[in-house]
Amino acid sequence: MRAVRITRYGTADTLRVEEVDRPVPADGEVLVRVAATTFNAVDGAIRAGYMTELIPVDLPYTPGLDLAGTVEDTGQDVIAFLGVPVGGGAAEFAAVPEDLLVPAPRSIPLTDAAALPVAGLTAFQGLFDHGGLQAGQRVLVNGAGGGVGGFAVQLAKRAGAHVIATASPRSRAAVLAAGADEVIDYTTTSLADGLTGPVDLVFNNVSGDPAELSRLTDLVRDGGRAVSAPPLPLTDDEARDVHWRILYVRNDTAQLAELVRAVDAGELSVDVSTRRPLAELAAVHADGEAGRLRGRAVVTL
Repeated sequence: MRAVRITRYGTADTLRVEEVDRPVPADGEVLVRVAATTFNAVDGAIRAGYMTELIPVDLPYTPGLDLAGTVEDTGQDVIAFLGVPVGGGAAEFAAVPEDLLVPAPRSIPLTDAAALPVAGLTAFQGLFDHGGLQAGQRVLVNGAGGGVGGFAVQLAKRAGAHVIATASPRSRAAVLAAGADEVIDYTTTSLADGLTGPVDLVFNNVSGDPAELSRLTDLVRDGGRAVSAPPLPLTDDEARDVHWRILYVRNDTAQLAELVRAVDAGELSVDVSTRRPLAELAAVHADGEAGRLRGRAVVTL
Protein backbone atom coordinates (compact mmCIF):
# COMPACT_ATOMS: atom_id res chain seq x y z
CA MET A 1 0.00 0.00 0.00
CA ARG A 2 1.02 3.63 -0.32
CA ALA A 3 1.96 5.61 2.76
CA VAL A 4 3.76 8.87 3.44
CA ARG A 5 6.78 8.39 5.65
CA ILE A 6 9.22 10.62 7.49
CA THR A 7 12.62 8.96 7.66
CA ARG A 8 14.50 12.01 8.95
CA TYR A 9 13.53 15.30 10.53
CA GLY A 10 13.56 18.35 8.31
CA THR A 11 11.57 20.51 5.92
CA ALA A 12 8.45 19.46 4.05
CA ASP A 13 10.45 17.85 1.26
CA THR A 14 11.51 15.08 3.66
CA LEU A 15 8.02 13.58 3.23
CA ARG A 16 8.02 10.65 0.83
CA VAL A 17 5.28 8.44 -0.57
CA GLU A 18 6.50 4.85 -0.28
CA GLU A 19 5.19 1.32 -0.75
CA VAL A 20 4.86 -0.41 2.63
CA ASP A 21 3.14 -3.51 3.98
CA ARG A 22 -0.53 -3.27 4.81
CA PRO A 23 -0.94 -3.19 8.61
CA VAL A 24 -2.33 -6.22 10.41
CA PRO A 25 -4.78 -5.28 13.17
CA ALA A 26 -3.92 -6.42 16.69
CA ASP A 27 -6.50 -7.42 19.29
CA GLY A 28 -8.96 -4.57 19.75
CA GLU A 29 -8.07 -2.99 16.39
CA VAL A 30 -9.83 -2.93 13.03
CA LEU A 31 -8.48 -2.33 9.55
CA VAL A 32 -9.71 0.93 8.04
CA ARG A 33 -9.44 1.83 4.37
CA VAL A 34 -8.50 5.50 4.63
CA ALA A 35 -10.46 8.02 2.58
CA ALA A 36 -8.69 11.14 3.84
CA THR A 37 -6.50 12.71 6.48
CA THR A 38 -5.52 16.33 7.10
CA PHE A 39 -2.66 18.68 7.86
CA ASN A 40 -2.39 19.99 11.41
CA ALA A 41 0.30 22.33 12.69
CA VAL A 42 1.55 19.64 15.06
CA ASP A 43 2.19 17.37 12.04
CA GLY A 44 4.64 19.96 10.75
CA ALA A 45 6.25 20.39 14.16
CA ILE A 46 6.77 16.63 14.52
CA ARG A 47 8.18 16.37 10.99
CA ALA A 48 10.60 19.26 11.59
CA GLY A 49 11.87 17.71 14.83
CA TYR A 50 10.67 20.57 17.02
CA MET A 51 8.77 18.21 19.32
CA THR A 52 11.36 15.49 19.92
CA GLU A 53 11.50 16.10 23.67
CA LEU A 54 7.78 16.70 24.22
CA ILE A 55 6.45 14.24 21.61
CA PRO A 56 9.13 11.68 20.63
CA VAL A 57 8.38 9.46 17.64
CA ASP A 58 10.06 6.43 16.14
CA LEU A 59 11.29 6.90 12.57
CA PRO A 60 10.16 6.07 9.97
CA TYR A 61 6.92 7.76 10.96
CA THR A 62 3.65 8.14 9.04
CA PRO A 63 1.90 11.46 9.83
CA GLY A 64 -1.81 12.12 9.87
CA LEU A 65 -3.62 12.57 13.19
CA ASP A 66 -7.08 12.77 11.60
CA LEU A 67 -8.67 9.88 9.79
CA ALA A 68 -11.84 9.32 7.82
CA GLY A 69 -12.41 5.98 6.19
CA THR A 70 -14.33 2.73 5.98
CA VAL A 71 -13.95 -0.31 8.21
CA GLU A 72 -12.97 -3.17 5.90
CA ASP A 73 -14.94 -5.88 7.71
CA THR A 74 -18.22 -4.01 8.15
CA GLY A 75 -18.28 -1.26 5.55
CA GLN A 76 -19.07 1.36 8.19
CA ASP A 77 -17.82 4.89 7.51
CA VAL A 78 -15.90 6.22 10.51
CA ILE A 79 -13.72 9.07 11.71
CA ALA A 80 -11.06 9.12 14.40
CA PHE A 81 -8.48 11.20 16.16
CA LEU A 82 -5.51 8.83 16.06
CA GLY A 83 -3.69 10.58 18.89
CA VAL A 84 -0.45 12.51 19.30
CA PRO A 85 2.06 11.36 18.22
CA VAL A 86 0.51 8.10 16.96
CA GLY A 87 -0.52 9.37 13.52
CA GLY A 88 -0.78 6.98 10.61
CA GLY A 89 -3.61 8.62 8.68
CA ALA A 90 -1.49 9.40 5.60
CA ALA A 91 -1.70 5.85 4.28
CA GLU A 92 -4.13 3.76 2.26
CA PHE A 93 -4.91 1.56 5.27
CA ALA A 94 -4.59 2.00 9.03
CA ALA A 95 -5.02 -0.41 11.93
CA VAL A 96 -7.06 1.61 14.41
CA PRO A 97 -8.14 0.78 17.97
CA GLU A 98 -11.85 0.18 17.75
CA ASP A 99 -12.56 2.39 20.76
CA LEU A 100 -11.25 5.45 18.90
CA LEU A 101 -13.79 5.19 16.09
CA VAL A 102 -16.94 7.30 15.78
CA PRO A 103 -19.51 6.92 12.98
CA ALA A 104 -18.84 9.57 10.34
CA PRO A 105 -21.32 12.35 9.64
CA ARG A 106 -23.73 11.44 6.86
CA SER A 107 -24.48 14.95 5.63
CA ILE A 108 -21.01 15.74 4.21
CA PRO A 109 -18.58 13.78 2.02
CA LEU A 110 -16.54 11.21 3.92
CA THR A 111 -13.30 12.86 2.80
CA ASP A 112 -14.40 16.21 4.26
CA ALA A 113 -15.24 14.52 7.57
CA ALA A 114 -11.50 14.03 8.13
CA ALA A 115 -11.33 17.76 8.91
CA LEU A 116 -13.44 17.36 12.05
CA PRO A 117 -11.64 15.32 14.77
CA VAL A 118 -8.49 17.23 15.78
CA ALA A 119 -9.67 20.76 15.03
CA GLY A 120 -13.18 20.16 16.32
CA LEU A 121 -12.03 18.57 19.57
CA THR A 122 -9.43 21.30 20.11
CA ALA A 123 -12.07 23.99 19.70
CA PHE A 124 -14.59 22.17 21.90
CA GLN A 125 -12.11 21.52 24.72
CA GLY A 126 -10.65 25.03 24.55
CA LEU A 127 -14.08 26.57 25.02
CA PHE A 128 -15.85 24.18 27.37
CA ASP A 129 -13.31 22.31 29.50
CA HIS A 130 -12.25 23.64 32.93
CA GLY A 131 -15.18 25.87 33.70
CA GLY A 132 -16.83 26.12 30.34
CA LEU A 133 -18.09 29.01 28.28
CA GLN A 134 -21.52 30.25 29.34
CA ALA A 135 -24.31 31.91 27.38
CA GLY A 136 -23.96 35.68 27.40
CA GLN A 137 -20.22 35.68 27.96
CA ARG A 138 -17.78 37.44 25.66
CA VAL A 139 -15.10 35.35 23.98
CA LEU A 140 -12.19 36.48 21.83
CA VAL A 141 -11.03 33.88 19.28
CA ASN A 142 -7.54 34.94 18.24
CA GLY A 143 -6.76 33.38 14.88
CA ALA A 144 -10.31 32.63 13.77
CA GLY A 145 -9.39 32.04 10.13
CA GLY A 146 -7.75 28.68 10.81
CA GLY A 147 -9.40 25.31 11.24
CA VAL A 148 -9.60 25.39 15.04
CA GLY A 149 -10.62 29.05 15.08
CA GLY A 150 -13.44 28.47 12.62
CA PHE A 151 -14.92 25.69 14.72
CA ALA A 152 -14.41 27.76 17.90
CA VAL A 153 -16.41 30.67 16.46
CA GLN A 154 -19.29 28.37 15.53
CA LEU A 155 -19.32 26.47 18.83
CA ALA A 156 -19.11 29.63 20.93
CA LYS A 157 -21.95 31.25 19.00
CA ARG A 158 -23.99 28.03 19.31
CA ALA A 159 -23.49 28.26 23.10
CA GLY A 160 -24.94 31.76 23.18
CA ALA A 161 -21.71 33.72 23.60
CA HIS A 162 -20.84 37.07 22.06
CA VAL A 163 -18.00 36.16 19.70
CA ILE A 164 -15.18 38.51 18.75
CA ALA A 165 -12.74 37.15 16.20
CA THR A 166 -9.42 38.23 14.75
CA ALA A 167 -8.90 37.49 11.08
CA SER A 168 -7.19 38.83 7.99
CA PRO A 169 -9.21 40.27 5.11
CA ARG A 170 -8.82 36.90 3.33
CA SER A 171 -10.74 35.13 6.12
CA ARG A 172 -13.21 37.86 7.10
CA ALA A 173 -16.18 36.59 5.07
CA ALA A 174 -15.75 33.01 6.30
CA VAL A 175 -15.43 34.12 9.93
CA LEU A 176 -18.58 36.23 9.71
CA ALA A 177 -20.41 33.32 8.06
CA ALA A 178 -19.29 31.14 10.98
CA GLY A 179 -21.18 33.46 13.32
CA ALA A 180 -18.72 36.03 14.65
CA ASP A 181 -20.43 39.10 16.05
CA GLU A 182 -17.33 41.24 15.54
CA VAL A 183 -14.25 40.74 13.37
CA ILE A 184 -11.04 42.64 14.06
CA ASP A 185 -8.60 42.88 11.15
CA TYR A 186 -5.33 42.24 12.96
CA THR A 187 -3.37 43.49 9.94
CA THR A 188 -4.61 47.05 10.46
CA THR A 189 -6.08 47.28 13.97
CA SER A 190 -4.65 46.44 17.38
CA LEU A 191 -6.82 44.35 19.68
CA ALA A 192 -6.68 47.07 22.32
CA ASP A 193 -8.20 49.51 19.84
CA GLY A 194 -10.62 47.03 18.30
CA LEU A 195 -12.22 45.69 21.49
CA THR A 196 -15.13 47.55 23.04
CA GLY A 197 -14.63 45.98 26.47
CA PRO A 198 -13.04 43.09 28.35
CA VAL A 199 -13.76 39.46 27.48
CA ASP A 200 -14.51 36.49 29.71
CA LEU A 201 -12.33 34.14 27.68
CA VAL A 202 -9.52 34.58 25.20
CA PHE A 203 -8.85 31.52 23.05
CA ASN A 204 -5.51 31.87 21.27
CA ASN A 205 -4.83 29.86 18.11
CA VAL A 206 -1.79 31.81 16.92
CA SER A 207 1.89 30.99 17.31
CA GLY A 208 4.17 33.97 17.77
CA ASP A 209 6.20 35.95 20.25
CA PRO A 210 5.23 34.63 23.71
CA ALA A 211 5.84 38.03 25.32
CA GLU A 212 3.47 39.70 22.85
CA LEU A 213 0.81 36.99 23.09
CA SER A 214 0.99 37.03 26.90
CA ARG A 215 -0.39 40.56 26.74
CA LEU A 216 -3.72 39.09 25.62
CA THR A 217 -4.42 38.71 29.34
CA ASP A 218 -4.83 42.51 29.43
CA LEU A 219 -8.04 42.02 27.46
CA VAL A 220 -9.54 39.51 29.91
CA ARG A 221 -11.67 40.56 32.88
CA ASP A 222 -10.33 39.92 36.36
CA GLY A 223 -10.62 36.21 37.11
CA GLY A 224 -11.39 35.38 33.47
CA ARG A 225 -9.85 32.59 31.41
CA ALA A 226 -7.05 32.43 28.84
CA VAL A 227 -6.48 29.32 26.73
CA SER A 228 -3.80 28.72 24.09
CA ALA A 229 -3.80 25.88 21.57
CA PRO A 230 -0.12 26.42 20.58
CA PRO A 231 2.09 25.24 23.49
CA LEU A 232 3.82 28.56 24.16
CA PRO A 233 5.52 29.77 27.38
CA LEU A 234 2.93 32.42 28.17
CA THR A 235 2.96 34.62 31.29
CA ASP A 236 0.00 34.77 33.69
CA ASP A 237 -1.43 37.97 35.15
CA GLU A 238 -1.24 36.94 38.78
CA ALA A 239 -2.47 40.27 40.14
CA ARG A 240 -5.80 39.95 38.29
CA ASP A 241 -6.10 36.15 38.58
CA VAL A 242 -5.89 35.51 34.84
CA HIS A 243 -3.95 32.33 34.16
CA TRP A 244 -3.06 30.66 30.88
CA ARG A 245 -4.07 27.08 30.21
CA ILE A 246 -2.10 25.36 27.47
CA LEU A 247 -4.47 23.06 25.65
CA TYR A 248 -3.26 19.56 24.86
CA VAL A 249 -6.12 18.07 22.88
CA ARG A 250 -7.20 14.64 24.05
CA ASN A 251 -9.28 11.96 22.44
CA ASP A 252 -12.88 12.05 23.62
CA THR A 253 -15.26 9.98 21.50
CA ALA A 254 -18.32 11.34 23.32
CA GLN A 255 -17.34 14.89 22.39
CA LEU A 256 -16.50 13.82 18.84
CA ALA A 257 -19.87 12.10 18.51
CA GLU A 258 -21.54 15.34 19.67
CA LEU A 259 -19.65 17.25 16.98
CA VAL A 260 -20.83 14.72 14.39
CA ARG A 261 -24.41 15.14 15.62
CA ALA A 262 -24.07 18.93 15.30
CA VAL A 263 -22.79 18.60 11.73
CA ASP A 264 -25.67 16.33 10.71
CA ALA A 265 -28.16 18.66 12.42
CA GLY A 266 -26.86 21.62 10.41
CA GLU A 267 -25.55 23.32 13.56
CA LEU A 268 -21.86 23.03 12.64
CA SER A 269 -20.24 23.38 9.24
CA VAL A 270 -16.91 21.90 8.18
CA ASP A 271 -14.94 24.51 6.26
CA VAL A 272 -12.64 22.63 3.88
CA SER A 273 -10.62 25.15 1.91
CA THR A 274 -8.53 22.74 -0.15
CA ARG A 275 -8.55 19.07 -1.11
CA ARG A 276 -5.27 17.61 -2.28
CA PRO A 277 -4.11 14.07 -3.15
CA LEU A 278 -1.70 12.11 -0.97
CA ALA A 279 1.16 12.75 -3.38
CA GLU A 280 0.89 16.48 -2.58
CA LEU A 281 1.12 16.16 1.20
CA ALA A 282 4.58 17.74 1.22
CA ALA A 283 3.20 20.76 -0.64
CA VAL A 284 0.33 20.99 1.88
CA HIS A 285 2.85 21.00 4.74
CA ALA A 286 4.79 23.79 3.02
CA ASP A 287 1.64 25.83 2.40
CA GLY A 288 0.49 25.38 5.99
CA GLU A 289 3.79 26.49 7.45
CA ALA A 290 3.87 29.52 5.15
CA GLY A 291 0.40 30.61 6.27
CA ARG A 292 -1.16 30.00 2.87
CA LEU A 293 -3.96 27.74 4.13
CA ARG A 294 -7.35 28.98 5.35
CA GLY A 295 -9.79 26.70 7.09
CA ARG A 296 -9.02 22.98 6.86
CA ALA A 297 -6.82 21.22 4.30
CA VAL A 298 -7.95 17.68 3.48
CA VAL A 299 -5.56 15.15 1.95
CA THR A 300 -7.41 12.45 0.04
CA LEU A 301 -6.35 8.87 -0.54
